[in-house]
Formats: sequence, C-alpha cells, structure tokens
Amino acid sequence: MQVLSNIGIIILTIATMELLSWAMHKYLFHGPLWFIHKTHHQQRHGWFELNDLFSIGFAALALWLMWVGHIDLNYRFWIGAGISTYGCIYFIFHDWFIHNRFKAFKSNNRYLSAIRRAHKIHHKSTEKLPSEEFGLLVVGKKWFR
Repeated sequence: MQVLSNIGIIILTIATMELLSWAMHKYLFHGPLWFIHKTHHQQRHGWFELNDLFSIGFAALALWLMWVGHIDLNYRFWIGAGISTYGCIYFIFHDWFIHNRFKAFKSNNRYLSAIRRAHKIHHKSTEKLPSEEFGLLVVGKKWFR
C-alpha cells in the first residue's frame, strides 16, 4: 500500500508542477521575471541561456527535498522525486523535442504535434506580451488539428 501512496505522490506532484509551471510562466516569467526569461525567446548564442536558472532552481529544490526525506523515505522524498520526474519530462519535451537542443526525434503523433505547434505559437513573439499557451503538457484544443 505504501508503494501506491508514493506513486500517487509522484503523479500528484507532476500534475501540480504542470499547473505551477503554467502559472509561473504566465504571471512571473512573462511578468516581473521577463528580464531572465526573455533569453529563452531570443536566438540562443551558446549551450546555456539565463532562463536555464529556473530549471536549476527547481532541480535544487527537488534535490533538497529528496535529501531531507531520504532517511525514512517520507513524503518530501517523493515530492522531490516527482519534481525531478517533471524535470526529466520537461527536458525531453521542451529542450529536446520542441527546441532541438539535441537532434530531435521525429513524430507524427497528434498529441506531440499539438504541443509543438502551441509552443511555436508561444515563441512567435519575442516580446513579453502578447503571448499565449504557457503550458508544457497541456495545450488548448485548437492545436489538435
């Protein structure tokens, strides 16, 4: 039963991270933290961009939670594992598949195509506003053609 509880915490954390990431992206990254996030809307001139600090921050939080909860594998460990899992999903979908930081895999999958289209529209503007589609895994129905 404990295993199912831990898996539940991981899944709930992934869902919470998607909601939290959407809200932070819309209201903070395209708001007061635009001075950092704008590097992601500009052409990259190297391997890293200032915007990667956000990922480093989430990774640090996840590692800290796993460290704090590692002795008895309490809920903090599993929340950290969920944040780490979301980070891996983010890396695969966002950095690898959408932005081609590595050679992208090809797919005609309807869901993956919708995510890619929505994200391309999000990056159509290099300015703070206007912008749309702030999620990673959940996008509007209109992108599913």
